[in-house]
Amino acid sequence: MMNLSVQILKLPSNKSRLYDSATVDQSILNAAVSSLKSGHVIALPTDTIYGVAALAQSTQAVSKLYEIKKRHEEKPVAICVGKLEDVQKWGKVTISDAALQDLLPGPVTLVFERTEQLNPELNPTTQLVGIRIPDHDFVQQLSLACDEPLALTSANVSTVGQSSLKIEEFKDIWSKLDLIIDGGVLGLTEQCRKGSTVVNLSVPGKFSIIREGSAYNQTINILAEKYGLEDCSS
Repeated sequence: MMNLSVQILKLPSNKSRLYDSATVDQSILNAAVSSLKSGHVIALPTDTIYGVAALAQSTQAVSKLYEIKKRHEEKPVAICVGKLEDVQKWGKVTISDAALQDLLPGPVTLVFERTEQLNPELNPTTQLVGIRIPDHDFVQQLSLACDEPLALTSANVSTVGQSSLKIEEFKDIWSKLDLIIDGGVLGLTEQCRKGSTVVNLSVPGKFSIIREGSAYNQTINILAEKYGLEDCSS
C-alpha cells in the first residue's frame, strides 16, 4: 500500500524559479537540511526536472538513494553544489574560470576527475564525478546550507518511466522519501524532460558529450566556439 504520509512542502510560485534569500521560505529550507542531515532522501525541483537527493558524503544515504532508484551500483550519480568555488573543491577542474562561469549555474553537468575529499564510496568504480550547479536558487541555497555536496539524480525508477516535471509523476517512489519539495510544474513539453547536458572535461583542452540533454547547442558553442576546446564526442 502506498504510504502517503510523506511530507510535501510547496515552494512559493515563481516563474523564474529563482528565489533570493528574502523570498525563500526559511522553514522549508530548514526542513530540507534537517532531513538530509538525518540521512534521508528527498525530492526537489531543479532547473530541468525533478530530482532525488541525499548527502554525497554519507555512504548510507547514497545507498538509500540507489535503493529507491533501483539503480545499478556501478552506474554513477552526479553531485550538486551551491557555488563555483565548490566545483573546484570536489573536481579537478581543467577549464578556465571564465569558461566555468559561462557554463554554471545552468542545465549542464561537468565531469572531471574527482578530488580525494569526495566520499570514496560514492561512485567507487570511477575516478570521475559529474558536478552540477542548477540554475535554481533554492537548490543552490540548500547545497550551501548543508555545507557539502548533494548526490543528485532524476526522480524516477531507473530504466522505468520518464523524467518528472511535476511531483505526481514520481508518485511510485513517494513512500520511500522523507520529504518532497514541490516547485510546481517545471515545463510543459517533452523537450523539458531531457535533463542536463552531461559533458566530460576530464582531459585538458578536450571535451566529449556524454548526454545531449537540454543545453547541448549552448554547451558546444561555449566550449568549442568560444574557448576552442577540441570536440572528441564519438
